Amino acid sequence: MKEPPPYVKGHNLLEGKSVLITAAAGAGIGFAAATRAAEEGARAVTISDIHEGRLEKAVATLKEQTGLEAVYGKVANVTVEEDVQSLIDEAEASMGGVDVLINNAGLGGTKLLVDMEDDEWSRVLDITLTGTMRMTRAMLKKMQPRGAGVIVNNASVLGWRAQKEQCHYAAAKAGVMALTRCSALEAADHGVRINAVSPSIAFHEFLKKTTPMELLEELASKEAFGRAAEVWEVANVMMFLASDYSGYMTGEIVSCSSQRA
Repeated sequence: MKEPPPYVKGHNLLEGKSVLITAAAGAGIGFAAATRAAEEGARAVTISDIHEGRLEKAVATLKEQTGLEAVYGKVANVTVEEDVQSLIDEAEASMGGVDVLINNAGLGGTKLLVDMEDDEWSRVLDITLTGTMRMTRAMLKKMQPRGAGVIVNNASVLGWRAQKEQCHYAAAKAGVMALTRCSALEAADHGVRINAVSPSIAFHEFLKKTTPMELLEELASKEAFGRAAEVWEVANVMMFLASDYSGYMTGEIVSCSSQRA
């Protein structure tokens, strides 16, 4: 495991901002993004997850590790419109408005297309693509009247390149990229920016449970550095996109990988 160098933890890129992150409990990119947001001076962070126990533990851990008291958790499923509305309403109320939304919720899997059932396809698309759309749509209704806000989506290099047994996930992530570009043009008229980060492979416990380790190691070996990314390395790119340093960027897909094609 590569440890983060000390210089990545203290530039206050998000000083005074409030941040909402979906699917941020556990040990994946979402939790890393929540940690980095607190380390970068966010005044408040709200995280969501579908598992109440895991969410409560994540909130407590964030408070303890970062020293930020204004950490909130909300059980929410991005496939349920009522949950999406409730999540955003509560985050707006508890944090006094949401400055940054990070759409991290997604679901993968490994299956040949000829063996894939409709419900397997639909579940991946509903969580990964349509869930991102639901959150973006609801958040824009809050951000656009204020004339400010940033949305960062979690895409994937599979939105660009091909890999066997990934038809559903690749289609969903390609959709996230297209959603990012098109919604960014609409939101720009209201002073809101929307970008996406496109990681290749970042090891975390959930990924290891859903993908054969042999495949993960093979993919990691093809990376320029011969290893998978650490989740905080992907989260660092999210922090840049969420910050004012990327103030002239919108509709962009930033690759956090050596494999764009």
